Amino acid sequence: MVQNLLNSPNTRPIAVDLFAGAGGMTLGFEQAGFDVLAAVEIDPIHCAVHQYNFPFSRIFCYDIASLSGDSIRQHSKIGDRPIDVIFGGPPCQGFSLIGKRLLEDPRNQLIFHFLRLVNELQPKFFVLENVKGMAAGKHQQFLEELINKFANSGYHVQQPYQVLNAADYGVPQKRERLFLIGAQMDLPLPEYPDQFYRPLETKLTSTSSSLLQTPTVWDALQDLPEVENYPELNQQDWIEVEFNSASYYGQIMQGKTVLDNDYSYPRLYPNNLLTSSLRTQHTPASIKRFKATLPGKTEPVSRFHKLDKNGLCNTLRAGTPSSRGAHTSARPIHPVTPRCITVREAARLHSYPDWFRFHVTKWHGFRQVGNSVPPLLAKAVASEIINKLKVNLKNTQNQVPLGDDTLLKFNMSQAAQCFDVDPDVIQPRSRKKLEIYESIK
Repeated sequence: MVQNLLNSPNTRPIAVDLFAGAGGMTLGFEQAGFDVLAAVEIDPIHCAVHQYNFPFSRIFCYDIASLSGDSIRQHSKIGDRPIDVIFGGPPCQGFSLIGKRLLEDPRNQLIFHFLRLVNELQPKFFVLENVKGMAAGKHQQFLEELINKFANSGYHVQQPYQVLNAADYGVPQKRERLFLIGAQMDLPLPEYPDQFYRPLETKLTSTSSSLLQTPTVWDALQDLPEVENYPELNQQDWIEVEFNSASYYGQIMQGKTVLDNDYSYPRLYPNNLLTSSLRTQHTPASIKRFKATLPGKTEPVSRFHKLDKNGLCNTLRAGTPSSRGAHTSARPIHPVTPRCITVREAARLHSYPDWFRFHVTKWHGFRQVGNSVPPLLAKAVASEIINKLKVNLKNTQNQVPLGDDTLLKFNMSQAAQCFDVDPDVIQPRSRKKLEIYESIK
């Protein structure tokens, strides 16, 4: 039934998301006009949340090393149709220059498997996203080697590669990420998206004077009800509320205003529902310190950054996975109330619309936000590929139902059972030999 609500597959290009997480890039590419028909993610908790938000996409709960291109085609709605773009952000840790070939470092097997699946699925374009440090210093040797491997597989890469700041694309957060954009050799390369927003503190120049103003922290948060007023949010992450007056950005997040170039499928979602807003209980001493901290400064004991309502959010971090101790990353302090921000407030600062829901726990929810690419940043990159494909896109009013909200409540064992995988799948990755490396050398 859900699939019937989507546009005809002949009118929208097809995409595949590797390393999907909860779906930040999936959403951005959908907003640009792609049908993301397959997504791959190893963490069952993230897979469940992805399935809830994208019930029309096939989520593969697998270690990417064990997944083939043929499996992705056969077990999704892609079949034998051509794929327009593959995208994803593989974790990459093996930057040591010990040894001759960085791409052969076992710690980099995930980025290698991205390359392998591009080679197997032969998309017209690919987008690889990663930390900006990957483009710095000696790490550039790794990128050069990777670009050469793509060339050997029949793809050229837009150079010089660029680090993009989410704040330049309408996200109220300073967040820089490296993007590699590639295309088959006989296709023109997409450009990197031009900056079209200007953060408040940026000096005006003849070039920047025509740019839109980047939304501020308060633009993102001002319409959200104060969670401290709702005791129910001590036990659950949702409540029916009346929203306050919203900025233009807030109206977009609520779904009351739809951008002309947003081609995502509207979700069937109550407009009076506040979700992902489980409260945090702070001690009186913490509250006192939070209140005394000046906007834009760091509270000295917790090391939490206090948001400036008239500025941008600092980069939201994910914290560590269970294999590394399951620590929650430092969360910003709300600009007005002396408390840490909620998952929903973090999602607003990351450009997730309000219909998009996260795991009900704060730890998983913040991890899902902090690990993801802001959808509006992903959308800006994806729109450049849409321009090269020259497809005729149309906005749709057909509302797509979201998934069963039980998916948002699973613990690891329940999520693993749902996807029929080992509940201990999230462990430090073993350094397996890359048996298939030789196939695309």
